[in-house]
Amino acid sequence: MSGIGPLTQDWEPVVIRKKAPTAAAKKDEKVVNAARRAGAEIETVKKSHAGLNKAASTSTSLNTRKLDEETENLTHDRVPTELKKAIMQARMDKKLTQAQLAQLINEKPQIIQEYESGKAIPNQQIISKLERALGAKLRGKK
Repeated sequence: MSGIGPLTQDWEPVVIRKKAPTAAAKKDEKVVNAARRAGAEIETVKKSHAGLNKAASTSTSLNTRKLDEETENLTHDRVPTELKKAIMQARMDKKLTQAQLAQLINEKPQIIQEYESGKAIPNQQIISKLERALGAKLRGKK
């Protein structure tokens, strides 16, 4: 080990600190009890509506009363019977299955199924795709 000079050590103290407690940690029951035992001052604030859902239990407002009195039955438009039959007839004339027709118009087979069963909400873009693929007029006067 000759030629290496004197070895020195660094004896500076290294201090590692924990993060300060967050606001949620300060409110933790254990921390509050520990502070009480240590004799620290603790500020307590009574919230006026804590634990109560006053907003939900207030008397019915004008809007909710209007909604309660509303009796009109609202539903979405469905595919008319004439359109269902026209799609089915045109598809059968072309000898296509629902899946093949769906592939022709780049839609899922479920869409064709819904249109033919009358459950779909009419979409003019899809109807125009069907008209082009089937070569038949499905909307308007025949």
